Amino acid sequence: MGRLICVGLGPGDPDLMSVKAHRLVSGARHVAFFRKKGRMGQARRIVEGMLLPEAVEYPMDYPVTTEIPFTDPEYNRLLSAFYDGWAERLAALCAMQDVIVLCEGDPFFYGSFMHLYTRLKDRIAVEVVPGITGMSGCWTATGLPVTWGDDVLTVAMATLPEEDLTARIGQTDALVVMKIGRNLPKLARALQAAGKYDDAWLVTHGTMANQTVQKLSEISGEVPYFSIVVVHGQGRRP
Repeated sequence: MGRLICVGLGPGDPDLMSVKAHRLVSGARHVAFFRKKGRMGQARRIVEGMLLPEAVEYPMDYPVTTEIPFTDPEYNRLLSAFYDGWAERLAALCAMQDVIVLCEGDPFFYGSFMHLYTRLKDRIAVEVVPGITGMSGCWTATGLPVTWGDDVLTVAMATLPEEDLTARIGQTDALVVMKIGRNLPKLARALQAAGKYDDAWLVTHGTMANQTVQKLSEISGEVPYFSIVVVHGQGRRP
């Protein structure tokens, strides 16, 4: 009887993987990972060159990403069937051997693996290896501490309705906003309404070779979906 082991790979730079994560990945004989159909997948890209030559790979191609709104019932139906199907397949594979699932960042922090975990945790042996979050890599890339003293840090999704974003931004000291992409104009308006637009930084491809770090006010045009906006706290300090 094998185990399903989800390995948090960290924010993107392979050097930021934990020793345990690297050991598990480099010794894995069965490796599954999420990706957009036709793409290599960010998690798989992080471990390029680490896998055993004989490792069997299982790309889990999302049936939908941003093609339809996540509020559309069809979006949930397609993804639910996708996770159900892969839960069954991975359970069958784990009856014979360990299977490693790759996950960017930390698996329990907005990771796709959580949907498999809830389906499998009571059926088979499941282990989760934590990783450095993408947001940690991004706020470090700005070169400034994100929180001081008693600062409250809020993590929000740019997919939220604009009035909800504005309210949450206005109520916090330090801020991380994820899932930017086409939501940037809405987020910019919310930051302006909350009086924090000029303090916001945008980090794309955090910790990777093509990383960019800029004040949000200097940005024009489209940005990647997996960009992160950071507003640093200014709280109590000696």
